[in-house]
Amino acid sequence: MARIAVVPGDGIGREVIDEGVRVLAALQPELSMEWFDLGADKYLAEGVTMPEGLMDRWRDEFDCIYLGALGDPRVPNNVHAVDILLGARFQLDLYINLRPIQLLDARYCPLKEKKPEDIDIMVFRENTEGLYTGIGGQFKRGTPDEVAIEAEMNSRKGVERIIRAAFEYAQTHGKQRVCMSDKSNAMRHGHDLWQRVFREVASEYSSIDAHHYFVDVLAMELVRCPEQFEVIVTNNLFGDIVTDLGAVLQGGIGLAGSGNINPGKVSLFEPVHGSAPTIAGQGVANPLAAILTAAMMLEYLGHPGDAKRVHAAVADCLRSDLITPELGGTLSTAEVGDAVLSRL
Repeated sequence: MARIAVVPGDGIGREVIDEGVRVLAALQPELSMEWFDLGADKYLAEGVTMPEGLMDRWRDEFDCIYLGALGDPRVPNNVHAVDILLGARFQLDLYINLRPIQLLDARYCPLKEKKPEDIDIMVFRENTEGLYTGIGGQFKRGTPDEVAIEAEMNSRKGVERIIRAAFEYAQTHGKQRVCMSDKSNAMRHGHDLWQRVFREVASEYSSIDAHHYFVDVLAMELVRCPEQFEVIVTNNLFGDIVTDLGAVLQGGIGLAGSGNINPGKVSLFEPVHGSAPTIAGQGVANPLAAILTAAMMLEYLGHPGDAKRVHAAVADCLRSDLITPELGGTLSTAEVGDAVLSRL
């Protein structure tokens, strides 16, 4: 029996996670879920971000972590969010940030005449290296001569495993094209490594068309002709930016789910929207990203049929305008959850 650690977090996190949990329980009632009260309230009350030993518990006792959202303006620099989310990514080695860009209803795409079959992309973002490692420093801080250095770290191991994961996904899911994106014409050391490893790994998958775009060209091409893409693999920073662009193509971040994955080990799944404190508690938060994230978790746990059912139910809710005000509808968060459940 799979075990899931549920972390609703801050703001609208609890509201949207509640609906995702309802979907999970309806489809797989034998799932075991344990709730963890982590977030700004706990930090402000106790000064604790991650209780001692909790990360080890997650690693040893759970299959997945289902996270709502983290972030609260009362917490300076959102230190609790950094310790929990980035802590999990690094300590649990969640090196794949998996971000589907899938259009479910053409009306929500800002591009003219694009159909759902035109936008169906899986992005593999490297999740533990790059510019997000915090390597660097500041010299003469606060003076006119201040210097700030941020260093990008790329390891052969890290680059190869994310590229290989993208090709393995393409091969097992019947995809024909993998695009790697970097900026090796300007970042000539770290991204030369990406170029060399990409060519080497691609040579092992001769049936897959492997091609490359500089990241600025990739951004343009995603807008001009998104249907050319099936699988994209890129580094931490570029993946962060490109996937948010992709979220807009599919209808906004209220429809965007994600996984932070270490294959075969405990992995973390979260909708990509933030905690949205300005609308928390009003019952208007869009739960569809959290529900689609639950579908990703179901597939990871070995239930691809259930994941497809969730996608079909969400698509039908979109087509039927059973949506929250964010997308132009009139339903509450819970009512959208009811609509998805009724279709399941």
